[in-house]
Amino acid sequence: MKKLTVVAAVITHKEKYLCALKGEHKYSYLSHKYEFPGGKVEPDETAQQALIREISEELNLAIDVKSYLLTVEHYYPDFKIELATYLCEVKNIDVLVLHEHQDIKWCHVDELQQLDWAAADIPIVEYLLNKKI
Repeated sequence: MKKLTVVAAVITHKEKYLCALKGEHKYSYLSHKYEFPGGKVEPDETAQQALIREISEELNLAIDVKSYLLTVEHYYPDFKIELATYLCEVKNIDVLVLHEHQDIKWCHVDELQQLDWAAADIPIVEYLLNKKI
């Protein structure tokens, strides 16, 4: 089974979290699901550098990576994902542009459960609900 090692940003602004809605995906079980944005770490990058680059490319946002939160391992039908998650803060909220997502929502922690999350992101939502960070 193919293994993907990726990073995700739990981005905060004014006590809300950025939740990004995927569009159509080659795997239907990932289409139109919410996720914490991020991506793959390039060979010459740290996880933090990858997050800054990916969030800039996907959302045109500048972020500060504040701290490591947790790593989620999840088995989808077609691949395994290892998702290292970091708490981040927005530096420039007024220039957000969607390049890879269908939509975004800014949600208070108590609103996160109302969204239809990708399975690998659900443990991150549960972590946030329990920690109330």
